[in-house]
Amino acid sequence: MDAFLISTGLVALAEIGDKTQLLALLLAARFKRPWPIVGGILVATVLNHAAAGWLGTWLSSQVSEFWLNLALALCFAVVAGWTLIPDKLDDEPGLMERYGAFFATLVAFFIAEMGDKTQVATVMLAAQYDSLFWVIAGTTVGMLLANVPVIWLGNRAANTLPLTWIRRAAAAFFAVMASYALWRAFLLS
Repeated sequence: MDAFLISTGLVALAEIGDKTQLLALLLAARFKRPWPIVGGILVATVLNHAAAGWLGTWLSSQVSEFWLNLALALCFAVVAGWTLIPDKLDDEPGLMERYGAFFATLVAFFIAEMGDKTQVATVMLAAQYDSLFWVIAGTTVGMLLANVPVIWLGNRAANTLPLTWIRRAAAAFFAVMASYALWRAFLLS
């Protein structure tokens, strides 16, 4: 259950102010159909994070626990710093004009998540925890917790959130995870 709760919390915090949240806002404004957008986010996240989780699980079976924890500590520290940098949205008008809300959301979210900090976090969490299912479920729920309210509440709520403080909280959470992984590595040495 720890894998689910930590994965949910990390990703939900990391997603606030992220480019995928801006993408959700753009899609909601463009299509004005929330359910297909939510469905597209769900499917894209499950597919993307399942691949990332599988990679994390595979990496954990290939590397000793000591080196894995050192690598995790470094990655979590890098993602903590990365979280402090605000994202900007790259516009994809051709995709939105050609396809409906569900397919446009699925493709746009899947691509936007490639190499994103939440995908990297999913790889690291899957490497750290033995339960791939709960990591993927947690990261998916975290994505939905951060993005679904944006679809319904729109620009009004997004503009009132203290994004700087939320990014700092997310960075602190990633820094705590980095410290924990570093501590585990030194226990193994």
